[in-house]
Amino acid sequence: MALKTPPSSPKSEQPPTAYEQDAAPVVLEFPDNFLLIDLCGEHDRNLADIELKLGVQILRRGNQLSIHGEPEAQAEAAEVLQSLYERLEAGRAVEPADIDREVRMGASEKGTGSPAGDQMDLIPGDRVEIKTRKKMVEPRTAAQKAYVKSLFENELAFGIGPAGTGKTYLAVAVGVNLFIGGHVDRIILSRPAVEAGEKLGYLPGDMKDKVDPYMQPLYDALNDFLPSKQVTKLIEEKKIEIAPLAFMRGRTLSRSFVVLDEAQNATTMQMKMFLTRLGEGSRMVITGDRTQVDLPRGVSSGLRDAERLLAKIPKIGFNYFTSKDVVRHPLVAAIIEAYEADDPK
Repeated sequence: MALKTPPSSPKSEQPPTAYEQDAAPVVLEFPDNFLLIDLCGEHDRNLADIELKLGVQILRRGNQLSIHGEPEAQAEAAEVLQSLYERLEAGRAVEPADIDREVRMGASEKGTGSPAGDQMDLIPGDRVEIKTRKKMVEPRTAAQKAYVKSLFENELAFGIGPAGTGKTYLAVAVGVNLFIGGHVDRIILSRPAVEAGEKLGYLPGDMKDKVDPYMQPLYDALNDFLPSKQVTKLIEEKKIEIAPLAFMRGRTLSRSFVVLDEAQNATTMQMKMFLTRLGEGSRMVITGDRTQVDLPRGVSSGLRDAERLLAKIPKIGFNYFTSKDVVRHPLVAAIIEAYEADDPK
């Protein structure tokens, strides 16, 4: 792939378009036409996605892509296209999520390094990816990348931020990675069984039937990384446990990867109880959103207290996310920003 400077063309009698008034186009040349087809996507939808995200126009002529727009946007689009092409050269597909990640990560993430070890792989541009049974998982933002590094580097790590930023999803992915690699013997996923602002009354069924609705997001994440039959078998063998926070009392969790999700709904005493379950050879991840506390009025959130009390202890990682790290529907980020702007604090 080569970067070319196009020759100057004679002046046209036609009035210049908006893009012609910008800087000279940046031209990228790609040697493999088959990979270029994959890069552009069906009906050039990948190019259209990049155009929309970066405010450029991309024209395709033969095995060349010509990028028109403001110089800064041109450079960013060129880097995104080059990174995606390198991904294709490595034999991996390009999906909309990959485009979104490349745009979000940007040039500032290159050359930042990564912790050594066989748990994570590096891909072009020093990207991090997490191996699971069903898929490769890659951070899409700088905050997510720092979070994943923290999960591998620290025995206790916190992920704090709004909904949709991948806190729990990435934590479960790392847990599955460490489990299939033999680094831990069990995965333990927990949540406080707290109703989200509405009274559900008495639920029918046995204890599992009663608590499963609260735990469903954790099941969903597991099924993204492991075949469903394997998930069922591992749960039966107690290699994977999904349980309410109250069930953790009195246990010592050794050689386990432990996740406490929705930690903002744990009380201070529950948080202390959970943190002190950490045993030899284990890793623990605490995730939560301080803006979605469902505890009764006047009850302090254990997540807030843990931040205040543990922030200065070495080897405990604290990672924070904002609406810019939301990787769900784009409207989710806009909704979060609207609520933040209306917050009187």
